[in-house]
Amino acid sequence: MLQVIVASSSPAKLDAARLAFAKALPDSEIVITGLAVPSGVAEQPLSDAETYRGARQRALAAQALAPEATLWIGMEGGVEFTQWQASACMTFAWIQVLGAQFDNASRSASLTLPNAVASALKNGEALGPAIDRLFAHAPQGGGALGILTNQKITRRSLYADTLLLALSPWLQSELYSQ
Repeated sequence: MLQVIVASSSPAKLDAARLAFAKALPDSEIVITGLAVPSGVAEQPLSDAETYRGARQRALAAQALAPEATLWIGMEGGVEFTQWQASACMTFAWIQVLGAQFDNASRSASLTLPNAVASALKNGEALGPAIDRLFAHAPQGGGALGILTNQKITRRSLYADTLLLALSPWLQSELYSQ
């Protein structure tokens, strides 16, 4: 049996892990458990490096608290203002997976945020609250990604796909060990 710890109690992150493992290992017995741990970074990471650090630190904290597991997964969403356009801000996530002799991470695709959201972020607001306030009329669920893509991509689906990318060297270890 595969024991997986997701370093979060977020339903979207736990669902993303369940979806990814159901795709990757459909015939395996897998127990996925959430474990809320601190990221060690700001509530709203404002750079690629800070977001990655948050994902890694979550995975390491979960590993320290539940060493009996097979895999530990840290997921962290962040934003970054682009260098190529002063007002443009993008959101993305990093996913870190740790296991016995395994350590890999993948970054998700990025979504450019509307100017109103970027302004709120510049003023210190976190992405989730800014989206909730600015798009209160929009259907909820799926986070900023869901709202801004008309539910074509949600936080759950993006995190699941990114987790599959991070797991590739573990799932295909014979190809990566060459």
